[in-house]
Amino acid sequence: MATTTAGSTQMFRGRVKAVPSGDSLVIMALTSKTPGPPLEKTITLSSLIAPRLARKGGVDEPFAWDSREYLRKLCIGKEVTFRVDYIVPSINREFGSVYLGDKNVAMLVVSEGWAKVREQGQQKVEASPVLADLLRLEEQAKQQGLGRWSKAPGAAEAAIRNLPPSAIGDPSNLDAMGLLAANKGTPMQGIVEQVRDGSTIRVYLLPDFQFVQVFVAGIQAPSMGRRATPEIVTGSDMSSDEPNGNVSGEPRGPLTSAQRLAISAASSNEVAPDPFGLEAKHFTEIRVLNRDVRIVLEGVDKFSNLIGSVYYPDGETAKDLALELVENGLAKYVEWSASMMEDDAKRRLKNAELQAKKTRLRSWTNYVPPATNSKAIHDQNFTGKVVVEVVSGDCIIVADDSVPYGSPLAERRVNLSSIRCPKIGNPRRDEKPAPYAREAKEFLRTRLIGRQVNVQMEYSRKVSMADGPTGGPADSRVMDFGSVFLLTPVKSEGDEAAPPTAGNQQAGMNVAELVVARGFGNVIRHRDFEERSNYYDALLAAESRSISGKKGLHSAKDPPVMHITDLTTASVKKARDFLPFLHRSRKTPAVLEYVLSGHRFKLLIPKETCSIAFSLSGVRCPGRNEPYSEEAIALMRRKIMQRDVEIEVETVDRTGTFLGSLWESRTNVAITLLEAGLAKLQTSFGSDRIPDAHLLEQAEESAKKQKLKIWENYVEGEEVSNGAAAVESKQKEVLKVVVTEVLGGGKFYAQTVGDQKVASIQKQLASLHLQEAPVIGAFNPKKGDIVLAQFSADNSWNRAMIVNAPRGVVETSKDKFEVFYIDYGNQEVVPYSHLRPLDASVSSSPGLAQLFSLAYIKVPNLEDDHGTEAAQYLSDHTLNSGKEFRAKIEERDISGGKVKGQGTGPVLLVTLVAVDAEISINAAMLQEGLARVEKGRRWDSKERQVALENLEKFQEEARTGRHGIWEYGDVHSDDEDSAPPVRKTGGRR
Repeated sequence: MATTTAGSTQMFRGRVKAVPSGDSLVIMALTSKTPGPPLEKTITLSSLIAPRLARKGGVDEPFAWDSREYLRKLCIGKEVTFRVDYIVPSINREFGSVYLGDKNVAMLVVSEGWAKVREQGQQKVEASPVLADLLRLEEQAKQQGLGRWSKAPGAAEAAIRNLPPSAIGDPSNLDAMGLLAANKGTPMQGIVEQVRDGSTIRVYLLPDFQFVQVFVAGIQAPSMGRRATPEIVTGSDMSSDEPNGNVSGEPRGPLTSAQRLAISAASSNEVAPDPFGLEAKHFTEIRVLNRDVRIVLEGVDKFSNLIGSVYYPDGETAKDLALELVENGLAKYVEWSASMMEDDAKRRLKNAELQAKKTRLRSWTNYVPPATNSKAIHDQNFTGKVVVEVVSGDCIIVADDSVPYGSPLAERRVNLSSIRCPKIGNPRRDEKPAPYAREAKEFLRTRLIGRQVNVQMEYSRKVSMADGPTGGPADSRVMDFGSVFLLTPVKSEGDEAAPPTAGNQQAGMNVAELVVARGFGNVIRHRDFEERSNYYDALLAAESRSISGKKGLHSAKDPPVMHITDLTTASVKKARDFLPFLHRSRKTPAVLEYVLSGHRFKLLIPKETCSIAFSLSGVRCPGRNEPYSEEAIALMRRKIMQRDVEIEVETVDRTGTFLGSLWESRTNVAITLLEAGLAKLQTSFGSDRIPDAHLLEQAEESAKKQKLKIWENYVEGEEVSNGAAAVESKQKEVLKVVVTEVLGGGKFYAQTVGDQKVASIQKQLASLHLQEAPVIGAFNPKKGDIVLAQFSADNSWNRAMIVNAPRGVVETSKDKFEVFYIDYGNQEVVPYSHLRPLDASVSSSPGLAQLFSLAYIKVPNLEDDHGTEAAQYLSDHTLNSGKEFRAKIEERDISGGKVKGQGTGPVLLVTLVAVDAEISINAAMLQEGLARVEKGRRWDSKERQVALENLEKFQEEARTGRHGIWEYGDVHSDDEDSAPPVRKTGGRR
């Protein structure tokens, strides 16, 4: 006999949570002093031995089920008092006395004949304090033939359950579909034997004792993770092998090496429970574990798992477990299994989840409602959108005609739910398309581009991306999935029309179903409770038809091979070699694959099996960093992206780009751009060589008269730019600006007044819902990333570029990052806690702060004598809130390259004049002796020479009065005066 130790005489109170067998109970504390479920204890009734329930592959001992049922019905859910009488350390089990009110539960069990009293033998062991009473009651039960002591002929054999295979460890023999067909919609009685997690239970279905696992329909509770060590024997196994639950009858010895290795391997795969996973499981346990429930089967998934609604008694009423979990924020609504339910039940679950979100209950603690300014992004369903791009066989981009061109909210990427098509590859990374990838993309392109669709968004998923070029950790992004329906489907040759399914009769033809039916994609085999398409069954049926028809991916034939010569990455010589082939016919059919800019595209020429870069002759749209460039690109994406077009090629330029004219549906695309005010004619191309030249001129004149877009400040006879044009005209370009930051050496940052981009960016930033501080390690901004940063001076949040970042992964919220505020020109060091990720739709727009420098003069740098005074003077006279200046552009210096941070990048050299001032800031600084006229420069126009002479008058005034830098006489020239002139730009950059 195993060694025992004495227990305690102290009495405890608790509630019976479970009854694993006829002689043991799981009792939990009435309250919990720590977060999470209350403590619980398994108590085996002292000195009793109940009949053993069947283990895997075995059979019950006679009366085992009746014994357990007596104790279950007597105690489950009841408040009891108990004490521990003795402990058997070798099996880590506690034996005790349990009282229901003032009645000893062990005495009740023995008196009804459902357990026998353990024989003491000659060895001294611990025993129940009421052993004598138990022996007396046992003798009475035997005499009366009660319970297991029944004297009726065949009673023992009749008291053994006839268990089906699913109940003795062989669930593969369960005919799930048959069970569903026979009982769908009909309540089935059952007893819950185990709760795997908040929304998964294992049940004995009565009266046949089918042991099944049921997933609660319409919901998903937080995961319980994965345990690291082998399962501890619990439940009915704890008391079924040996008297009083001694599993082996022998003390446990030390672990062998093999066992230690097994546990170590298991530990390495441990996954912690999701937040609120333990709480959700406990919530379900205290309501249904070892309770009588009603199960209404709703469906079966592809793994033959039963999906059903679970109802448990609460007084005189029955409660819906799914609804209770959702209302308490311990489960989330999932559409894929809810689609099996009645509409009223689905609606109740959805409403309950919405209320839990509003109150941020438990699982929704950190829930952030969708941004109110992002309707096109966050609408769950939207209709009447136009498909502008087919990314691949399972991904499209739809546009909203009600949103202006160029808006970041105008387009939305939609991945088709629950299907996967061959990868299209990436030429830049030398990735070739997988078999049937081109065919899948072309299949969708010919059917969807320019067509209106109905989109039903269903779920989002965080997807890990491949490692970056530096070999760093993989990034991740969130992908939105939905079902797409053609509103007015046109059946093409070879299309297999999908039969109507529940819910899509009015939606149109399911695009994903079409793709799968043609063999261009496979249906994803989702894991348990993974969200999926609302039309998953229809997709599986379409795939089955495709497989039986041996179509596409399922064909035994070799996949088609198409070799495309990509001239966009080839040498100029190779591009010129193709020119004669494109000259053979006046107009050549093509497919516009991508819009590179408003006037430059990537085209596929099927006839010549090549891809080319193509630019419109005689037409130029604003460059990438200029106003209206994004609108020009958006217009072209909306009008001609992935459309069948015709081109007429004239020549090839020195970069290998083909020049010519392009038509879509017999409309010259250049005319569309010019009429919209998003392009200018370039007469240097020679208008006599351009088809429809007179129509292009008429279109441009029309835009000028209406002052559309780039012509909004047009004055007849003058070429006035709208803000940051690169073409220099006879009339000097003058900008209205507001100074935002002053640097040393006469440099400063300013924003252009009236620039539409300024208002657009400010509106987008104002509408953002600021997220909580990022979790350490979840957000790792790198040098060059555009983020949201909190400016220390006024605690406002603004767009900023990371200039310097700590090496490696962020470890604390105090790690420092040097940031440059791209819309204002300020630069500072901020802690990690003052940074937030920024959506790409907001971060992609160029910075609003332009770097300027005072023209014709040399201002001391901060480290030079009088440098600080010069910077202070410039600040005092420019940094007044909202004060406007006229900045006349004298020169452009692009030698600094692209913007990289404070004081670097392209510089506009300007004469700066306040609106109400008589002289320029340039002249005023000379007058104060805080700058000098820049000598040694070869100013290339008479106008500039005159300006220089005028400025020298102000400098002479300071020199004579010994102001500032002239305090000690003449200032000697330095090396900079003899430096070569700045790099100038004539025409478009």
